[in-house]
Amino acid sequence: MKKETLRVVVCSLLAVLACIGLIARTGETIEPDAASLFDSLDFDKLLFVRRYTFQSSHYYTDFIDGCRKFGGNISILSLKDGSVTDLVPSMNHGIFGRCDLSFDGKRVVFGWKEAISKGFRIYEVGIDGKSLRQLTFDPPDEQQRVDKYRQRDHESGKSYMHHTDDMHPCYLPDGGICFTSTRCEYGILCDAPDFFTTCVLYRMDADGGNIQKLTNSAVSEFAPTVMNDGRILYHRWEYIDKGHVNTKCLWAMRPDGTGSVEIYGNDIAWPPGFTFGRAIPGHDNLFVCIGVGHGPLAVGTVIRIDTSRDLRTREPMTYITPDLDIRGEGGFWRRTDDGWDEREGGPFYIDPYPLSDKIFLVSLNPGKPLEDFSAYGIYLLDEPGNHKLVYDDPEFSCWQPMPLRPRAKPAALTSAKDSALAKDNLAACVVTDIYRGMENVERGTVKYIRINEQVSRPWAARHFWGGDTLGSHHAAVGNTHLGLKVQHGIVPVEEDGSAYFLVPADKNIFLQALDDDFMEIQRERTYINYRPGEVRSCVGCHEKPKDTPYNTGGLDTALMALRRPPSTPGPQPGEVSGARPLHYPTDVQPILDRHCISCHSGEEPAADMDLSGEYTRLFNRSYENLINRRRGLLPLINEQDDRRMGEIVHYLPARSLGSHASKLIKMLREGHQDVQLSREEMVRLTTWVDSNAQYYGSWYGRRNVRYESHSNFRPTPTFAEVVCPHPPLREQDR
Repeated sequence: MKKETLRVVVCSLLAVLACIGLIARTGETIEPDAASLFDSLDFDKLLFVRRYTFQSSHYYTDFIDGCRKFGGNISILSLKDGSVTDLVPSMNHGIFGRCDLSFDGKRVVFGWKEAISKGFRIYEVGIDGKSLRQLTFDPPDEQQRVDKYRQRDHESGKSYMHHTDDMHPCYLPDGGICFTSTRCEYGILCDAPDFFTTCVLYRMDADGGNIQKLTNSAVSEFAPTVMNDGRILYHRWEYIDKGHVNTKCLWAMRPDGTGSVEIYGNDIAWPPGFTFGRAIPGHDNLFVCIGVGHGPLAVGTVIRIDTSRDLRTREPMTYITPDLDIRGEGGFWRRTDDGWDEREGGPFYIDPYPLSDKIFLVSLNPGKPLEDFSAYGIYLLDEPGNHKLVYDDPEFSCWQPMPLRPRAKPAALTSAKDSALAKDNLAACVVTDIYRGMENVERGTVKYIRINEQVSRPWAARHFWGGDTLGSHHAAVGNTHLGLKVQHGIVPVEEDGSAYFLVPADKNIFLQALDDDFMEIQRERTYINYRPGEVRSCVGCHEKPKDTPYNTGGLDTALMALRRPPSTPGPQPGEVSGARPLHYPTDVQPILDRHCISCHSGEEPAADMDLSGEYTRLFNRSYENLINRRRGLLPLINEQDDRRMGEIVHYLPARSLGSHASKLIKMLREGHQDVQLSREEMVRLTTWVDSNAQYYGSWYGRRNVRYESHSNFRPTPTFAEVVCPHPPLREQDR
């Protein structure tokens, strides 16, 4: 584009915006004259990334299978004369990832990949192109890691060697840098070939030292930015008893990883994901993001979110691009005269940067194929969806436009931590009133909280033998969910609904509210990463934004739970320890063997229900019969059932899931023939139902019945083995 054409295009929109007072500086009167517009703006340069469009299969695999064409740079566009300057021309042979501008506007931090066989690393450069330095480096064992996984990746025909990648850096108010990385070495849960890998958030000092892992998620986290109050806003993909292609939502946490909390999207089915979120200046409850599908590039529709509205609903969403929506796993829906229609083709939006609550810089592909190498340009976008071209590069796509100017630096948040808890790698949680937000549950009903963990699947759990995959599972955990759950124990709930208890730190912890029979009333279908020494409180169970907690800063003695030390998770009836695997062959099958198989086994089992422990391909007879959906005995959430994604993501009231909604448990409690289960047996059975019918209690061991003679066939796991990131056996013995 010619420089003068660029100037006129930008001015034509800015003139209109200035006339209605949307871009004028405070107290200034802007004449709708193109020649004076740039003088009235508080910036005259844009920072952006020039890069060929990734060719990835999924947005979370850009760095894995999307790096097909190298070249580009971090660039500066002058709005006065249209000139473009590359900051680091010496690195134009690599691929530039995401970047961030320092608060004083003098430095840029960015991710860069030099070659297909190398991971992304983080660099920093001055805005004058000087003082280039590398901040992250290969871990000391990088080559051993690549050597360990290279052969298996080569056999699958892929080029990713499971090197580590450091990406998406952002400056923090305390001087540190947040970024996402594969250094956690976790595999994506819904990836049967185990080719894709998880990224979680880390932080480091300004010089790249003191790298700390902030989260422990089982699936990926991306695109951290800093909110107006100094917290980190980020995209988190998760599923605990929810559809695996949905629930890619926005979360926030303090710069040290404490205080993690949902911002929006945890109960929303469509769009399946919300990413590239940014806080809108001057509005603590407003955010802009992209609503995306489960496909490549994380492109989609621009959405403003108002978190003062009911987070369980679609009320917080305002579509800035109202004629484009994502109403399926990967489909783009466009408004027509007759309603909505699913179509291929653009426009595709990405990287919204708010100039106000109504004006945004974006990257936009207006109509070329999704993965066209140079289709994405820089545009100005207003709330009705009008957009005007700012810059379009003839060779590269343009990403992440942002004003090149200083910006207000939020306060550097600090978190008070309990040093004794931190030493033991523990945190403490205060529930002020578990009944707040729990609908149609009479006070006094909840007696306990069960503490569970979703265990991330380490690279080391990859199997190098065939036959153990099931659908999207790499190693089948059950026929219902993709993630692995482990129990840490139960803690009491006081008469006033309060609870005060310890949880393990740096784990994906989720809670279940139980009655006096240890049956689930409500399930927390998400998780919290508690940091070591963190002491935090929550209002209740599924509370809404307007619900406010009691003041627990001084250990308010109005709460009964705070009149005593925090509870340590303990066992349920029949358990030696509260911390144990949830393993069907040892938890449930022995109960069936004692009470059921005399009738429900053999060639003609009663009610055609075989409850024997005879091995099937991956499980056993009783398990496959009990979870059979046609029988309707258990209220199951199948995380990989694409047909029901919209039904199983939204908020579910108390007793919608688990043992209270189970026909099997109801039948046994009311009496079935002469079966009399002990209290301990009933607790063991209802706990299994409340786990969403998990079968295996570990990531390790051979599953397929063809390996029945192998020494590692379906081993009984210990708790220590379940939570360990390393296999319990040597590689050659697995």
